[in-house]
Amino acid sequence: MNKILKIIFKFSILFLIIFSLYPGNIFGFLIYGDFSKNPILITTPFGEYINHFISYFLISIIGLVTYLRDDKFTKVIYILLLLSFLCEVLQSLIPNRQFEVYDIVANILAIVLAYSIVKTYLLFTKT
Repeated sequence: MNKILKIIFKFSILFLIIFSLYPGNIFGFLIYGDFSKNPILITTPFGEYINHFISYFLISIIGLVTYLRDDKFTKVIYILLLLSFLCEVLQSLIPNRQFEVYDIVANILAIVLAYSIVKTYLLFTKT
């Protein structure tokens, strides 16, 4: 099972990089047939940032659960934080993409929440 989770986590990271750095919105194309549209999962003033939060939260949970009892557990956190920052900075160099501080904030909050949930789980299941 852990081998499957590692594959899912690695593919999730790959898709995250592709979707973050593609010059257009792949989800917008898949849903609306238009690379310029950004689908918003939840209609609020922060809808776009919620997309980032959900994506990074799910990938963080997968990664942290995958490496729960592994020496790489802490590395997963650092990799996700670095990935969040690098993808956002690189977007400033890509046509039709832009750097947004709030995207990084949403990504980091998602990673921290996932980490907190997993650490709380470990605290209560420790024997």
